[in-house]
Amino acid sequence: MLIAVITVSDRCARGLMADTAGPAIQARVKNEWPSAEIRALLLEDDEDAIASALEDLSAQNTDLVLTVGGTGLGPRDRTPEATRRVIDREAPGIAEAMRVAGAERNPYAWLSRGIAGLRGRTLIVNLPGSRRGAEESWMAVAALVRHGMEIAAGGQSHP
Repeated sequence: MLIAVITVSDRCARGLMADTAGPAIQARVKNEWPSAEIRALLLEDDEDAIASALEDLSAQNTDLVLTVGGTGLGPRDRTPEATRRVIDREAPGIAEAMRVAGAERNPYAWLSRGIAGLRGRTLIVNLPGSRRGAEESWMAVAALVRHGMEIAAGGQSHP
């Protein structure tokens, strides 16, 4: 199994701030799938670069791509737009579940614009950029993501 975690942050990519959210998600994913190969990328908030990375990773038969960051209302937050450009089919329930779970602890979670969907059989999920938000979002949807990946790979739609 191949999984990629892409941190999207101008400040982290420029070395102005340490990336804590990306490594935290990598650790959680490794816990979920101990034998998985995990690739980590760090990109600036650039829509074309994000879309290109998503296309490249799906062409390499990556099973799951988790983006971390770029989902807010900031002028350079363009991760959902890049994701929409490359996916074939959206999986809105995943993003909705993240927002519902996040809003139980933080009402600002409703401002996250993250989406999820498939490019071929690669599932792409946008997580928030803060470590706490990314981890809480991941925990809220890990089981959904696992099942969604099984279905996308041709498995049964009922557990």
